[in-house]
Amino acid sequence: MLALPVCAQQAGAAGLQPSSDGSTSNQRPPILQQVGIDQHLNEQLPLTLHFRDEAGKDVALGDYFNKRPVILSLVYYRCPMLCGEVLNGLTSSLNVVNFDMGRDFDVLSVSIDPRETPDVAAKIKEVYLRRYSRHSATSQQGWHFLTGNQDQIDQLAKAVGFHYVYDPRINQYAHASGIQVVTPEGRLSQYYYGIEYSPKDLRLGLIEASKNHIGTVVDKLILYCYHYDPTTGHYGAIAMRVLRISGIVTVLLLGGFIITMARRDARAGRQNTGRTA
Repeated sequence: MLALPVCAQQAGAAGLQPSSDGSTSNQRPPILQQVGIDQHLNEQLPLTLHFRDEAGKDVALGDYFNKRPVILSLVYYRCPMLCGEVLNGLTSSLNVVNFDMGRDFDVLSVSIDPRETPDVAAKIKEVYLRRYSRHSATSQQGWHFLTGNQDQIDQLAKAVGFHYVYDPRINQYAHASGIQVVTPEGRLSQYYYGIEYSPKDLRLGLIEASKNHIGTVVDKLILYCYHYDPTTGHYGAIAMRVLRISGIVTVLLLGGFIITMARRDARAGRQNTGRTA
């Protein structure tokens, strides 16, 4: 299990106390030892689960798949700190990614708190759609905020590998921060950790999850040279593929240079022959 950032308020309330010599112990308190994210790459999400959308309508998880890749975020809407940072970081990244939400991809935010209602979800949706700067005709239908019953939430969290704990002392959830990219078929494709997400990585992740149905020829070439590293949640260059592409480009450039020079020499030869005649 990957140990990821948790809300500082939660960590403090969970019992991080200075030791006798005045220093703070690095040992995680028991409640936070249950928090983290396990990668379940290529695992199928349970698309038959049911939730409520921000309008209060009963929806199946599968209603949001089979069309385009989906960015999934497990949060809760009244979280005092970390969830807002996750959604802010996601929004900032999406403002840079030049794909249209609702046409090229969807975003699915699901509350892990069964007490939250569609009214709360609707208000949060308004906030983040205002912060999303790449407005289009499809963006309103591209970001969905769901709430649901505990058993449905638990099954989704288990499938994702998202481990969280409710702390009744402070009436909050201890949880890790991250988002997932899911294929149109509902399979987990990539995990991105923390509260800031590289627009380049997110763009490449969406292209790969879509099986190149979105993006340009240049994107496909970049994706050929870059590989998703699940241990870091980032794309990195594959040295041999970069060298292979560089070699091909070099050969093409040299070939073009040789052809150009040969044509110029042939043209000069014809001109000299004409003057002699």
